[in-house]
Amino acid sequence: MALRQERGCLPFTNSLVIVPQDRYVAVENFGKYHAAVKPGLHFSGIDCCGCCISYKSTTARIEQTTVVVETKTKDNVFVSATIAVQQSVQPERTVDAMYKLSDVRGQMRAYIADAVRSTVPKLSLDQCFERKDDISWHVHNRLKAAMENYGFLIHKALLTDLVPNSEVMAAMNEIHKQKRLRDAAIMAAEANKIQVVKAAEAAAESAQLQGDGIARQRKAIMDGLRDSLSTAGGEDIDSTELANMLLLTQYFDTIRAVAADSEAQTVFIPVGPGMIAETAEQIRCATLQGTPAQLGMRSGTTTRLPVARS
Repeated sequence: MALRQERGCLPFTNSLVIVPQDRYVAVENFGKYHAAVKPGLHFSGIDCCGCCISYKSTTARIEQTTVVVETKTKDNVFVSATIAVQQSVQPERTVDAMYKLSDVRGQMRAYIADAVRSTVPKLSLDQCFERKDDISWHVHNRLKAAMENYGFLIHKALLTDLVPNSEVMAAMNEIHKQKRLRDAAIMAAEANKIQVVKAAEAAAESAQLQGDGIARQRKAIMDGLRDSLSTAGGEDIDSTELANMLLLTQYFDTIRAVAADSEAQTVFIPVGPGMIAETAEQIRCATLQGTPAQLGMRSGTTTRLPVARS
C-alpha cells in the first residue's frame, strides 16, 4: 500500500513511462498532480533529467493488513484479537489514495482497534467465541465507512484468532479437564452400579430357581416314598414318617457331597442308629421355638419360650 517513486523507461528523462498492469501511476508536473495513466506505454511530455516530470505509483492488487488488538471482555478477561483486513485502491479514486493519507496502515490500525474495543467489552468471553462473525461484521462496516473517504475499498474484515490470557486459558482447560474427569467417574460408577445390580438380580434369580428346584425335588422324593410305602404296606403313611425318611435321604446326600468334594478334608460326623430321629427332633424344636419369636417381632411384644431341662 506504500507509494513508490517511478522513473521513465529512457535514461536522463521521464518523457516515456511504462505502467505495469498491477500498478496505478500518477504523473506529476513540477511536483503537482497532472493525470493518472493506464497500464501500457505513455508519453507524458518533455522532461530533462526528471526535473519536470515525475511519477508516483501504488499497487492495484488486493492487500491484507493484519492487526492484533488487546482488549478485555465484559467479564474482565483480557484477550488478544487478531483482525485480517483485505483492502484495495478504488480505480476512480487513486488521487485520494495517494495524496490524502501519509500512513495508510497506521490509520487502518487505529480504526480497527477502535472498532474492536467498542465491541468486545460488551460481550463475555464465551459470547466472543460464539459471535466472531458479528465482531467481524462490525469491524468491516466501521472500517469501510471510514476508508472510503480516502479512496480505499474494504473487501473483508475477519476475526482470525481470539486468544485469552495464558492464565485464563490454563484455568479454562483445567475446568474442562475436571468436568471430563467427573463425567468419567460418574459413568464408571454407573457401570459399576449396573454390574452390582445385575449380579444381585442374577444371584436372586439363581437362588429362587435353586429353591424351586429343591422344593420340587423334595416333593418328588416324598411322593415317591409315599407311593412306594403305600404299595408295599397297603396303608397310608404318616407325614411324620415321610419327613423322617426325607431327612435320612438328605443326610446321606450331604455325606456323599462332602466326600465327593475335591478340596474336602477329613470331617467327623456322628453316625448312629438314632441320629436321624435326634436330628428330626432338633429341627422340630427349632421350628417351634422360632415361630413364636417371629410373631413376637412382628407384633412388637416379647414372647417367653420354654427352656428344655435335661
